[in-house]
Amino acid sequence: MQVSVDHSLAVTGTTLRAFLFADPAAHSLSPRMHNAAFGWAGIRGEYEARQVPAAGLRDAVAGLRQPGTLGANLSLPHKESALTLLDTLSDAARAIGAVNTIAHRNGRLIGDNTDAPGLMSALLDIQGGSTGVRTSDGSVVVLGAGGAARAAVYTGVVLLERDVYVVNRTHARAQELAQTWTAEDAESTVSAVTLSEVPWPEVRLVINASSAGLAAPDETPLPDFDFHQLPEEALVYDMVYKPAETRLMREARQAGLRAENGLGMLAHQARLAFEVWTGRDVPVGVFLDALAGAVS
Repeated sequence: MQVSVDHSLAVTGTTLRAFLFADPAAHSLSPRMHNAAFGWAGIRGEYEARQVPAAGLRDAVAGLRQPGTLGANLSLPHKESALTLLDTLSDAARAIGAVNTIAHRNGRLIGDNTDAPGLMSALLDIQGGSTGVRTSDGSVVVLGAGGAARAAVYTGVVLLERDVYVVNRTHARAQELAQTWTAEDAESTVSAVTLSEVPWPEVRLVINASSAGLAAPDETPLPDFDFHQLPEEALVYDMVYKPAETRLMREARQAGLRAENGLGMLAHQARLAFEVWTGRDVPVGVFLDALAGAVS
């Protein structure tokens, strides 16, 4: 199923509310983006980031059933654990096995995932809006095995139709993620491998879907890695967006590769979530403008 849009919510006279549930939450830039979107769309609404520990997620999600509540975004560590707390899931959320957006519809809660299409839109922006990112040869490496990595794998195997290699510090988690996709797509494969097992000359896209570099700027998911193993046309995409240049990106650029942070994905997934909640397609530039000066 696709999440239907409740257009009546966009014209109600009450103040509508949406949230981010995360732990931690204080660093989030989502309130900047969504409150700017409410203003652009002329909707009386408020978006608030709330620190919700794992033990408090059930109660926080239940509170979304209140009238005037549009829903919520979910970030670490809630994207997978929220699955059982909802009434139904979109096709994408079910396939990915993670939820980053909850929509409230007349007392029912629908789980969706805008991370994968948000990532895809960001990749298309990098390619100048062309479809070349869909059809070019080469494999995808996903670093990580959590909820964000699930969206990255979905992007690689379903949207890009590429073979995907999953690398994670705990190999068993990478294997678990890869097995999820074993029978999903006959055209593309998902394999859990170690760094030494990746056929790097065949890789055209490396996605960091781990938290490496988020809390510690000098941390990287690829320590002591020789980026010259990658072809010169490869792209390194780090979902981390703060700092604006992570160690992973810096070392990739020093090797002559293109590297981008996750700011575009952040803006696009927010744009899609806002549309699910309100029915309004706000230009991604509104979300990006709201982030200006917040990332360095």
